[in-house]
Amino acid sequence: MSVMLIDTHTHLDFEDFDADRQAVLSHCRALQVDRIVVLGVHQRNLQRVWDLALSEPSIYAALGLHPIYLDEHRSEHVEDLRDRLARYAGHPKLCAVGEIGLDYFVESLDRAQQQALFDNQLKMAADLNLPALLHVRRSHADTIATLKRFKLKRSGIVHAFSGSREEAREYIKLGFKLGLGGAATWPQALRMHRVLTELPLNSVVLETDAPDMAPAMFPGQRNSPEHLPKICAALAGIMNVSAERLAQASSENACAIFGWL
Repeated sequence: MSVMLIDTHTHLDFEDFDADRQAVLSHCRALQVDRIVVLGVHQRNLQRVWDLALSEPSIYAALGLHPIYLDEHRSEHVEDLRDRLARYAGHPKLCAVGEIGLDYFVESLDRAQQQALFDNQLKMAADLNLPALLHVRRSHADTIATLKRFKLKRSGIVHAFSGSREEAREYIKLGFKLGLGGAATWPQALRMHRVLTELPLNSVVLETDAPDMAPAMFPGQRNSPEHLPKICAALAGIMNVSAERLAQASSENACAIFGWL
């Protein structure tokens, strides 16, 4: 493929990549996966993500506190995140606030606490004019209602989108792009395939969520940004467009969200 690819959502700082991170990045360059976004999820990995972005030309950082680690987050962690974002604001390596959002799939996570944390971080995005990278699991209605309250100028990305066509329309109306990755490549994801065929190309971005959410062609394996070209080809087939066209649209959309030239 002759088009630059951008992986808009990875956790390349995780220890899953400690043994071969440089080899993965080298292979990504050969595959023209030219930019990779790595996201913070808890206070313990914010510095690691930032250091990785500073040390690797292809990597960009998003910093946030993920709802799945709700019981670990402390008020001082929220303040630390706010301080970091303010300190790094305007730095070319900081691209977004994330991974943030609401997770109703894990029933033990207190919804009111999640909402308060989500609101707090969306306010940081609004105050610093940064896009938001969203984790949304079984929480589309509350997420959409929250985004309507905040009206982020820079909008953002709904990571691993798996909602309905109506939910897709709501996010698109709010200026958000829909992150598509490995989950949608599985043959049993029939409802998602129907939604994919209706999505406008100017509303989607590609992602892997590496090391998680392996695509159908790499079952049970560690996911990696190296898999993005094959994910792109599989999704393009479902969407009835060429892989080059999907890659180009995704990269243009990602650059628009992140303010990259």
